[in-house]
Amino acid sequence: MIIDRAIGPNVVLGADSIAAALAKIDANKARIIFCVDERGHLLGSLSDGDFRRWVVNQSPVDLSRPALEAANLHCVRVAADAEPQAIAALFRPGIDRIPLVDARDHLVAIALPASDELTIGRHVVGAGRPALLIAEIGINHNGSIDLAKRLVDLAAESGADVVKFQLRDMDALYRNDASQLGHGEDLGPQYTLDLLSKFSLSADQLFQVFDHCRDVDIDVLCTPWDTPSVTRLVQYGVPGFKVASADLTNHTLLRDMASHHLPMIVSTGMSTEDEIAASVRVIRATGTPFALLHCQSTYPAPFKDVNLRYLDRLAEIGLCPVGYSGHERGWHVPVAAVARGAAIIEKHFTIDKSMEGNDHKVSLLPEEFAQMKHRIREVEEALGSAAPRVVSTGEMMNRVNLAKSLVAARRIEPGDVITADAVDVKSPGRGLQPNHLTELIGRTSRRTVEAGDFFYATDLTDAVARGRNYQFRRPWGLPVRYHDYDKLLADSTPDFLEFHFSYKDLELPLESVFSQRLPLGYTTHSPDLFAGDFLLNLASDDDEHWLRSIAELQRVVDITRAMRPYFTTEQDPVIIASLGGFTKEAFASTDQIPAMYARVAEGLKRVDDSDVRLTFQTLPPFPWYMGGQLFCNLFVRAEDTADFAEVSGRRLTLDISHSKLAATYAKRPFSEYVELMAPYAEHLHIVDSVGVDGEGVQIGDGEIDWPLLAAQLDRICPKASFIPEIWQGHVNNGEGFWTALDRLEAWF
Repeated sequence: MIIDRAIGPNVVLGADSIAAALAKIDANKARIIFCVDERGHLLGSLSDGDFRRWVVNQSPVDLSRPALEAANLHCVRVAADAEPQAIAALFRPGIDRIPLVDARDHLVAIALPASDELTIGRHVVGAGRPALLIAEIGINHNGSIDLAKRLVDLAAESGADVVKFQLRDMDALYRNDASQLGHGEDLGPQYTLDLLSKFSLSADQLFQVFDHCRDVDIDVLCTPWDTPSVTRLVQYGVPGFKVASADLTNHTLLRDMASHHLPMIVSTGMSTEDEIAASVRVIRATGTPFALLHCQSTYPAPFKDVNLRYLDRLAEIGLCPVGYSGHERGWHVPVAAVARGAAIIEKHFTIDKSMEGNDHKVSLLPEEFAQMKHRIREVEEALGSAAPRVVSTGEMMNRVNLAKSLVAARRIEPGDVITADAVDVKSPGRGLQPNHLTELIGRTSRRTVEAGDFFYATDLTDAVARGRNYQFRRPWGLPVRYHDYDKLLADSTPDFLEFHFSYKDLELPLESVFSQRLPLGYTTHSPDLFAGDFLLNLASDDDEHWLRSIAELQRVVDITRAMRPYFTTEQDPVIIASLGGFTKEAFASTDQIPAMYARVAEGLKRVDDSDVRLTFQTLPPFPWYMGGQLFCNLFVRAEDTADFAEVSGRRLTLDISHSKLAATYAKRPFSEYVELMAPYAEHLHIVDSVGVDGEGVQIGDGEIDWPLLAAQLDRICPKASFIPEIWQGHVNNGEGFWTALDRLEAWF
């Protein structure tokens, strides 16, 4: 059983709406919420079952009604000072959260049977959560309040989640009084006691530092070494305790800390497995939430003694979150510990490793701690999940380029049976993968397949991909290449075609592409990649790269103008261009961004875009280029994208997938991005997305709320044209485009 005093996620005011209560139930995953009044008195509970029972008697259902109306006013409750065994006896099927109240019926804690998480300040610790990173300042302040505050500032700047200190009452802790510390002791204790006598801060001094932690918005933990220190820390209001390895076997002190039901992070260095298990039993009997830290208590610890594999065993013993407290040199072992499942990392923190004291030499400098955090977050991202493997967006792009497909070895007519001699395996990988060969042989073809053409998944079914005449409230088009526009036009009547250029397309004479004048409009999309692995980047600070980017963009503009005689449109054609602003290793710092935008603006001034509508495309945070990812810094965030459009007078192409990925990465509602950028939209790329880099997803297969988006776009930019920008939508005679348009017709 765990007694959790971090009750915020599990509580609503009785006067709050039922909708707000349901949102909290969904967020806390507990399927129940407790209602209190303004003074914190427990009023009742609201579970999924309570809500369903309430709904049955409502007509109409009004979720704005007070939560208390649907609550159970007679829920089980227990006195907060009840014995843990008595509380545990109340759990039964259907009751796995028990509110604990004080003598005045204030809700002060919630008991639950067990928990694989605990809360430290504002941080939830457990599997699937970012590892809690603790900067152990300890006594590395060397007795200086000013240095302690400076270390707090540096730890916050380095990305620490928590800073930790130590508090001792020397008279209570040691067998001699303060004036006799170290007398008659061995050399080791004498050295330690000498350091402590010089460098310890009193409780009042330390609390000044804790106040500073609040000022700089970083959580603080402290290790109490004795009972008076526990009392002082509770009186101050720390969010939890850290137990030193040296006190793991001090069951009296453990019980004292646990009696306050604050979460405990317990180091296990210097102890045997039996001693660890015994201490776990002591803590668990109190109902206090806790975590165990694997630790090798030597300074510095030899790598051969670290034994990170013991994290697995520690988790079995504790049945709780586990972490790692490291005293080895460097920061690479904590990164490995996170990969092994550590939910907490604690490392000593200093500004000078040569200062007096054992802890300094095993501490990280601020820049090292920041590097550790950066690498840990990368590893956490890389760990992923145990879900079945899927092909990532980047892999899918590379599979198209590098893999092989089943292709027709000769012309196949509708009604022909596909035989083994009619199929070859050839690159690239745009079509049906070779492992489907046996399924394909023996099928009756439903379509004409020319020699060298790909087979597709629909060739294994009776379906045939076909377009039709679609009805939309705004101009719509199809993304095409020079070599396939005529095939796609055979099945539909778009208002325009959007030609997506490769750099080789720019070399083709237009008379070899168009044989007649087409009765519709057109737009063009500039290549990102040009000959020689050159990426267009008008934000480049390399003059040669910048000037070539301007020249290549000018070439796209000139060719787009030259296409005009081949179309009947009288409107100036839109050009869509990704203008750059990417970096290879990490995002640019915020203070670099204005200069990058200014560089783009200056470059655009050098482009003659008369008689065309040159637009910049909104971009994703992690664009895919040349088989891998880069970091994009411009036209990603909504505010500075809109500002660029406003100041420069330029219109934009709002790529829905790109901007949804950007909003997801920024942890903001996509609707906010649309509100800010859509007023400047000349053109739309309509496509779904997943996560922070899953672009080009079929409509309805991703995370976009299409009815909401359609309503926003109708209101903000009703005349903006659009295309369905589905990844590989053109294959199999436009199958992906037809599916997208079928789905979009309901909303657009």
